[in-house]
Amino acid sequence: MVTRVVLADDHKIVRDGLKSLLQQNDDIEVVGVADNGRELIDLVEQVKPDIVLMDVSMPDMNGIDATRRIVHTHPGILVMVLSMHSDRRFVIEALNAGARGYLLKDSAYEELLQGIQTVVDGEFFLSPKVAGRVIQDYIRRTPVPTDTAFSLLTTREREVLQLIAEGKSTKEIAFTFNVSIKTVETQRQQIMKKLKIFNVAELTKYAIREGLTSLD
Repeated sequence: MVTRVVLADDHKIVRDGLKSLLQQNDDIEVVGVADNGRELIDLVEQVKPDIVLMDVSMPDMNGIDATRRIVHTHPGILVMVLSMHSDRRFVIEALNAGARGYLLKDSAYEELLQGIQTVVDGEFFLSPKVAGRVIQDYIRRTPVPTDTAFSLLTTREREVLQLIAEGKSTKEIAFTFNVSIKTVETQRQQIMKKLKIFNVAELTKYAIREGLTSLD
């Protein structure tokens, strides 16, 4: 199936270069080009492409606002930003506006094709350079959860919980860790108290939900 593409960039040499490259691929058809955001909006309305590749910095209407307008008006049309800006602010704004991909202009042709295919397949695509920055920012800004097995229980308690969920007896668990049965019983009581779960069946469900075991 041929993917119908619209290109938008205010530099003619970039538009022509991209069009020439993409037309070398039999699975891609460039159905239109625009040199500013407002022209792009009108063009998308006319040709209804599968995906739009656009720059962030364009006259009349920037790529972020154009993305927001296109996604709102035509939810089925995909947008991938192709920009020289690697600053995470531009990436976040583009994604918040509804873009499904963000590719840097210094990317290789193969990466461009991969990005288009990934977005068309329903996934998000970020250039490796910007992906790393977005992930780092996410890690810095995301608070550490305080209600998971990894925050509520000690390492040994998680290990004991996993073995309980996997059907091991108190004696078997004690043997595994070379401790007394009484120690394991105390640890199990501590686990139940911390989690406010007081039967093995519910402990097992909790362990599976928290990814401590899959029971496969």
